[in-house]
Parts: sequence; structure tokens; C-alpha cells
Amino acid sequence: MLNKLWAGMLLVGIAYAALNGRAGDVTLAALDASKEAVSLCITMVGVMSFWMGLMEIAREAGVIEKLSHGIQPLIHFLFPHIPKGHPAIASITLNMTANFLGLGWAATPAGLKAMEELEKLEEERRGRRISGPVRKRGVASNEMCTFLIINIS
Repeated sequence: MLNKLWAGMLLVGIAYAALNGRAGDVTLAALDASKEAVSLCITMVGVMSFWMGLMEIAREAGVIEKLSHGIQPLIHFLFPHIPKGHPAIASITLNMTANFLGLGWAATPAGLKAMEELEKLEEERRGRRISGPVRKRGVASNEMCTFLIINIS
């Protein structure tokens, strides 16, 4: 439904520009927007690569584990069904620490990794290898929902 709405708005705008003799302006705007989109993507890849590399260095150096121990009570209060020592805890800790420090770009890769780890945890629960509440495939777990709410607030 939303795709049809967007397509309709674009077509009406292009038709209106064509009827008023401004089709060239629409073409220039589309080209400028595409240049900006490519530039933004290149910038984002560079920044994300930098932060992901820095986070990997921090993980290898043991900084993440030390931070994890520091905010462990908060993590276990917010996520009581994640087993201690699960890889999701490290990614959640890294994401929350980056957000606390105001490093939103640095928090994104850790947040994506945390969601991947939470999905793996849910798969382990479905296979009954780990205890905890089980959801159907394709349904977000309680931990995923909690993590999402924390990140968008």
C-alpha cells in the first residue's frame, strides 16, 4: 500500500513538472540526489569500518569484557533470560556503552551484532539447548524487543 502511495506521489509530481515545463529541473534534482546518496554511502562505509575495526581491537584487548563486568548488573536486570557469558551480552554492552558516550555511529555495528546474537540465542532455545521463553520463527524475542526499545529511546 505504501509503495503505491509513494509511486503515485512521484508520478503526480513528475507529470505536474512536465506540464509546467520543468521536467529538466526534476531530472537535475534526481541526479543531484543520487550523487548525494552515493557520497553518503561512501562516508557511512568509511565511518562504520573505522568504528567496527576499533571495536574489534577493543574486544581483542579485553576492554569489552571489562566494561561488560562493570555494567553486568544493569544488563542482567534488563535481560534476565540471557545466560551469563553469552556473546549477546558483549555486543549489548558495547552498543550501550557507545550510546552512553554519544557515539551513535559506533553503536550501530554493535547493535546489529547484538541482534544477530539474540537471534542465535533464540535458535538455541528452539533447539532446547538453552532454557528460556521460546518464540516462533520470525517473531522477535523479549530480549530483542527490550534491546530495540532501549536503542530507540
